[in-house]
Amino acid sequence: MTRFYHILSLAAAVASVFLSSADALSIADTTTSPQKHVTTSPSSRRTFVQFGIVAATASTSVTSNAVDAQFKEVGQQERPPEGELPFTTLSNGVQIKDFRQGTGSATVQKGSKVELTMKGRLLNLNGVIFYDTKINDPNGFGEGTPLTFTVGDKTVLPGLEDGIIGMSKGGIRRVIVPAEVGYGAFPSLEPQPFTEMERRALDSVVRNPRRDQTVMFDCKVERLK
Repeated sequence: MTRFYHILSLAAAVASVFLSSADALSIADTTTSPQKHVTTSPSSRRTFVQFGIVAATASTSVTSNAVDAQFKEVGQQERPPEGELPFTTLSNGVQIKDFRQGTGSATVQKGSKVELTMKGRLLNLNGVIFYDTKINDPNGFGEGTPLTFTVGDKTVLPGLEDGIIGMSKGGIRRVIVPAEVGYGAFPSLEPQPFTEMERRALDSVVRNPRRDQTVMFDCKVERLK
């Protein structure tokens, strides 16, 4: 819906420029040749508007294709870009990739109490964000509130739990969770969206069996016990 309004706004702006140009031509012709007044017909105006809409749509299509390419094969690269490590696929289909190793000897295991700052994206919707711990900010300081849970207590998606096993404090990992161990099988488990807009985005995927319900989380371990 947001993209639709963006297209309309862009089309209106482009059309306005073309219409202004047409009117300027009419005025200029009248100034140089008082005996000959040129006006812009309704059909000409329609042509300018149609041209503006086509231009706006083409521009939006290019932007959309760029976004699509970013998430089209996430986790499936045959050759990781710029020497990055490839994703590791676990036995349940969860894919993980570390972006930063944590510190300390303690690692996340079953029974560990962890605090995660994280962001969740819907791969089926070109990476639309549906969860962000920074939004959960009851004190208004802009720091957000980490997701806190005990691994294995069955309050969090099992795919996410499996994906953070082995992490240490300060570590950052990308976790791709398929539907079978994610919202497709456990729609009521954490993490759950904080805003109505994020809720609608998640529901549009989870409640539609024809859509790929795979989600991606970028996680950082803030605390670990």
